[in-house]
Amino acid sequence: MVHTEIIQRTLRVPPPTGAPGDGSAATRQLDAALLSAGFGLTAELRAHLAGLEPDAVTRTARVVLGAVRELVGAHVAHNVYFRDFPDNVPDTLEFWTGCLAEALTAPDHGGPVVLPDGTVNLLDLPSYGRYQHTYAELAASRDAFVSSAKDRFTLLHLGRTLEEEARALYEELAGSTVPLGDTDRSLLARLADEHAEGEPPKSIPIRENRALVNAARVRAGHVPDVDTATDVLRLAQALSDGDPTLGEPARLRSFRRRERRALLAALDGVIADHPDKLTDVGRHTEAWKRLGEGLHPHEYPRWKHAREVFAVARGDRRVRTFNARVEAAFLDGNVDRALALLSGQPGVLVRTLDRLLVAGGPGFGARLAGAVRQRCERVAGRVLVAAREQLAGRDVPGVARLFANQSARGWTEADDRPPLPKEDVAAVVAALDACLAERLRRFDLVLADPAVRSVAVPRSGKGTAKGMGVLPRGTVTPVEGDRLRFFVHWRDAHQTTDLDLSVMLLDDDFAPAGQVSWTNLEGTGIVHSGDLVEAPGPDGATEMIDLDLNRVEARHVVPEVLVYSGDRFDFLPEAFFGYMDRDGEQRGVPFEPATVRVRSDLEGSARVVVPLVFSRGDDGTWYARWTHLFLPGEELFNRIDTTGAPARLMARAVVERTYLTVGDLLDLMAENGSEIRGYEGPPAPEEIEGRRVAYVGLERPEGLPEGAEVITQTELPGLLPDAVAEETGSPEKTG
Repeated sequence: MVHTEIIQRTLRVPPPTGAPGDGSAATRQLDAALLSAGFGLTAELRAHLAGLEPDAVTRTARVVLGAVRELVGAHVAHNVYFRDFPDNVPDTLEFWTGCLAEALTAPDHGGPVVLPDGTVNLLDLPSYGRYQHTYAELAASRDAFVSSAKDRFTLLHLGRTLEEEARALYEELAGSTVPLGDTDRSLLARLADEHAEGEPPKSIPIRENRALVNAARVRAGHVPDVDTATDVLRLAQALSDGDPTLGEPARLRSFRRRERRALLAALDGVIADHPDKLTDVGRHTEAWKRLGEGLHPHEYPRWKHAREVFAVARGDRRVRTFNARVEAAFLDGNVDRALALLSGQPGVLVRTLDRLLVAGGPGFGARLAGAVRQRCERVAGRVLVAAREQLAGRDVPGVARLFANQSARGWTEADDRPPLPKEDVAAVVAALDACLAERLRRFDLVLADPAVRSVAVPRSGKGTAKGMGVLPRGTVTPVEGDRLRFFVHWRDAHQTTDLDLSVMLLDDDFAPAGQVSWTNLEGTGIVHSGDLVEAPGPDGATEMIDLDLNRVEARHVVPEVLVYSGDRFDFLPEAFFGYMDRDGEQRGVPFEPATVRVRSDLEGSARVVVPLVFSRGDDGTWYARWTHLFLPGEELFNRIDTTGAPARLMARAVVERTYLTVGDLLDLMAENGSEIRGYEGPPAPEEIEGRRVAYVGLERPEGLPEGAEVITQTELPGLLPDAVAEETGSPEKTG
């Protein structure tokens, strides 16, 4: 399992073990099979495999092919309802009429077609929503796929040993400077257990990641690394296989005596050294009460400081919290005192910049900028980025504010805030830019793939699903082909589940301009592959929507995946969304792996997801912009007709927001003295001799000079190292 994860995350193949031999024929077969999925071997990896016995290459080929085909979604056969899709798809009314006529004339159809109230349940029609042909029949009716120069081609590199790659992945996940998504947290927990007896990672900036590492080490008999009371609460949650982010209610198991002692001793040490940290307790009083019930602190009189925590949680001891003191200062109109208090908590200070600018009035920006410059070395990079994005454009009237919590549930509100003075905004933004510039890594030469410049600076992995080509919210990437094809695939679990793939069309002002879904199979230049209402194993079901971008009249296209009935996304054994782009009239079967640009798992407890927004620029070029947002949905019968309004506002808020990009960071690095060069191929040896060199791009190219640091998609958060560990208990807000 970890072997597959390493290949999918890093595009590196750990060298297989095996006797020397002639594996060239097996290597050529592997290369050919990879090519059909849009992958290839570097010369170094190809040479290594060719020098092994054929059996070793064959064993490796099974793992590699399985990993990359799953990565792009090609591990399943994607059948579609209409066999000739995207051609010969009938008019919606014509199609339903045909299904009804067939049901009325079918001699073996059981049950009434027309219900007593005169309506017709489409699900009762025998030919509606269920495959009428096999995948083999569909494939046999298609012309061969003709590749294009624009088709995706991704290189696989030779990696280190499996043990070294696993340790490196452990260090990378534990040392992430942005919160991890659910899948990555699960992987970190597994790797932490496997490495519990070894040295812990040198740096763990994110508190919830520290909790997972601590839990593994406590299980192995080691002392946990904690420095706040909340660290201990997170650790208790991690030991209980609960939520170390504390976003969900505490779910604590019965602890072993050894674990109780470890938790109480750690808690006692924190409060003994810093009694002021009792103020943390008020943030999670109910969780502390539950933990106290499980730890029995009264049985351990020597840890008297730990007992104080539970006294505060029960209300037997009162502690005035930091937030209460700040709120009192704002209520009294004493902005100077609020600023003085917040300066002692730099992370909270930066999160409160907008409020301080409003309360301070015109001319307060210069003073606030000075406070930021003095304290920002203790603020996490992602917090600086979030503040920079929130303040950008605050000097002009807004239209909509976008909010997103840690679970990527999004909502919007009308932006009725008065604009802030331009000079004040400029002063604080300049201070934040200076803080970011100081935080950046130092290199003499940075070779940058132009495609990475429009990637939004990562701030969180929460809500960002596992997959291929998945980029941070706000990232903009061009659509390279003339045809765009969305797909959603799922497989039923405990009950029959009906997912629906739909698109909402918007005009220049984000007003409704139509939709394509199971209720409307065609629009101008857009066609649906047909509604499927069940996805039994092992093959599941796939729905697609094809767009001829030269004919689409809308300015914005917003795809949605909705749970019409059945299980939510995280209950399904498999569910993923993605899109292909094709050049001109490329044919082949509906799903061709080499044309897949994005494949993203559908996860979470929501029932409506908006993964991206596609927009046409003034020059006619289409762009994809990542959203990664869930909409409020109903338990049953979600349709784009009812979710369109919130999705429309959300799309506008994301499209019109100014995100800080990797290109912005590269420009700041240039101001710091780094030479930034667009990557056009490996530099000459004399150009890099004695220089600190880095490559920044979405994928690693072949032939980079030895010693160059490679920063690809998974390492992008590391461009902004964190100086301190940050709490992440508060919901992320984007507004």
